Amino acid sequence: MTNKHWLASAIALLILAFPALATAKGYVNLKQKNVVEFIDEMVEKHNFDRDELSEVLAKAEIKESIIKKISTPAERTLTWGEYRKIFMTPERINAGAAFWLENREMLERIELETGVPIEMLVGIIGVETYFGRITGKDRVIDALATLAFDYPPRQTFFRKELMEFLILAREEDIDPTVPMGSYAGAMGRPQFMPSSFRAYAVDATGDGKRDIWENWADVAGSVANYFLAHRWRVDEEVVAQATLSSAWKEPIPQPENTLKVTDTVESLSKKGVLFATELCADSQGELLTYETEDGLEHWVGFHNFFVITKYNRSIMYALAAHQLGQQIASKVATDADSNAS
Repeated sequence: MTNKHWLASAIALLILAFPALATAKGYVNLKQKNVVEFIDEMVEKHNFDRDELSEVLAKAEIKESIIKKISTPAERTLTWGEYRKIFMTPERINAGAAFWLENREMLERIELETGVPIEMLVGIIGVETYFGRITGKDRVIDALATLAFDYPPRQTFFRKELMEFLILAREEDIDPTVPMGSYAGAMGRPQFMPSSFRAYAVDATGDGKRDIWENWADVAGSVANYFLAHRWRVDEEVVAQATLSSAWKEPIPQPENTLKVTDTVESLSKKGVLFATELCADSQGELLTYETEDGLEHWVGFHNFFVITKYNRSIMYALAAHQLGQQIASKVATDADSNAS
């Protein structure tokens, strides 16, 4: 074997053994124009030490794998039928029921204090991280630096999130090179972006820390606080399945990620949308359409449904979180009845 062939083989073996080598683009270039501008702003506006900040950023990797993942999120590539199957599994429902029972006292306290129902809390945590099992494999600093400095389509958003992350690391006394999260920089068991952490994370145990990585009370309390901040309405319905009657005269609606409410319960009913609700006629409602294996499926989302979309801007996500929470609540109730008989 020639030296050239031997070197090629050695590189191939290294890539197989360490896949990150195939996706890393190197570390942050401190001389890159947008990096220089970012450091200048952090020093001038937020009183960061230039040398210390430069040292932190120099440890951040720019990863091609992160750019690839954010370019093709599941919500854009899967139908509702395919997306739903990821979360509505017996294993995840059983895990949710076990989580509910193990943390019943804490969850009931959070529900009582905030009005956000337990099924909504467990639905969000179950979809986001499978109750803490899947919290992301990328360092937050790598994800945010990659997207802030090397992903032009959304660099403004992620530049802000990188700024928020570095500030919260300072506020919470966290080494910014340590926290792990998603490819988009979402952190901890509730997968908060840094700006959401700073705005909505709470200390639900009174120990002086906002720990969304290890403390379930802080996790549940923070999710509930997020919902309250986005005007969750206590005891109101979230969504209702719908059909189109013969009175429907418009074209058959197609799947679309609709995030704004333009109709009411009354106006939808007059158009020929059939659905059941106890909400009053002038309550907000929006017809939503999803693609399943058996064809199109229609739902009407109410105010609380669109509060869920504030957590993740996807109507598939919102319906999945709601349905998972409902399935877990049903499992908990069924098991309780079985044990009582």
